Amino acid sequence: MTEPVHPAIEDVDLSTVLAALADPMRRRVVLELAEAPGVERLCASFALPVAKSTRTHHWRVLREAGLVHQRDAGNGLYLRLRSEELGRRFPGLLEAIAALDERA
Repeated sequence: MTEPVHPAIEDVDLSTVLAALADPMRRRVVLELAEAPGVERLCASFALPVAKSTRTHHWRVLREAGLVHQRDAGNGLYLRLRSEELGRRFPGLLEAIAALDERA
């Protein structure tokens, strides 16, 4: 299996990031990952009420937007939020998203 492609942080576009975060399920995944910066989580550990194929679509959108790093490990797939890189590229973005989500 080939390793998934991740955009370089300097190629990550804010409009693409915001479009990815517009979906409430993807935003929920990002916010859950933000609770433990630098920690990888097994994709199956997210309780999303959708089909496996839809979850796979969400992982791809998050990865291609540059929000997460995805790693395949045998029969498991792991996600890690690119929090440090995103913080350098878009200072305050994750905090702003979390604050907006808390008010919703």
